[in-house]
Amino acid sequence: MIERVSTTGSTNADLASRLRAGERIGEGYWLVADRQSAGKGRQGREWFDGLGNFMGSTIIRLSPADPAPATLALVAGLAVYEAVLPHCPDPTALRLKWPNDLMLCGAKLAGNLLERVDDCVVVGIGVNLVAAPDLADRVTVSLQDLGPAPEGGLFAGELARSFAQEVQRWRTFGIETLLRRWQSAGTPKGTPVTVHEQADGFVSGIFGGLMPDGSMRLCLADGSHRAIHAGDVILG
Repeated sequence: MIERVSTTGSTNADLASRLRAGERIGEGYWLVADRQSAGKGRQGREWFDGLGNFMGSTIIRLSPADPAPATLALVAGLAVYEAVLPHCPDPTALRLKWPNDLMLCGAKLAGNLLERVDDCVVVGIGVNLVAAPDLADRVTVSLQDLGPAPEGGLFAGELARSFAQEVQRWRTFGIETLLRRWQSAGTPKGTPVTVHEQADGFVSGIFGGLMPDGSMRLCLADGSHRAIHAGDVILG
C-alpha cells in the first residue's frame, strides 16, 4: 500500500510517531510525500525538498530470525539501485557508495535514512528524479539531468516492489548473498576514500570491500585495515 500526501514535515518522523503511539503498521506500507518541510538525512542534514522527486518511508518489522538489523542499510541501497537502474541511460555510471548512497557519474543521486523504533526499522528514501540540490560539500545529480525521469507515482510502485524483493532475499539467503550483490553494484575495490568519523575525525585509505558483518574495510597506508561501522565516506 502506498499512501501519498501532498505535504508533511517528514515521512520518517510521521511513521516513527505512529509506531510509538502503538499503531500497527504492516510491512509493505509506504508513506510518500510530494513535499517535506522538515526532512532529514544522515547526521542531521536537511533532506532536499524538490517537487517531483521521490520522498518516502516504509518499515521493516524485525524478528529474532532476521539477519543483523544494521545490514538493512545495504538492503535499502540495493533496492534503490535496482529501482533506478532501468531509468539510467548509462548503467555503468550507477554505483552504490557505502553504506547506501546511490551515485550517478560520481554525483549523489539518492540517499537513505534508517531509524530504529522498538522492534521496527523506519527506512526513509530520497531520490533526485527531476531536481538536485546545490550543496557546498558534495556534487549532486538528478535523473532528469541525463534523460527522461520516471513519474513519481510510477517510481514509487517500482521502488516498493524492489524493496520488498530485497527484504525477502535478505531474510531467505542471509548476509553473505547480500554482501556479494552489494559489492557487484558498489564502489570498486581500490578506490581512494576518506572517512569522517565523528569521534576520530578524518581517516584516509583504500576501499577494500565489505567485512563479513557489512561494515566497510578500509585499507590503510601501513598495510593494516580497519572496519568502518559508521561515518561519512568521501570518494577520491
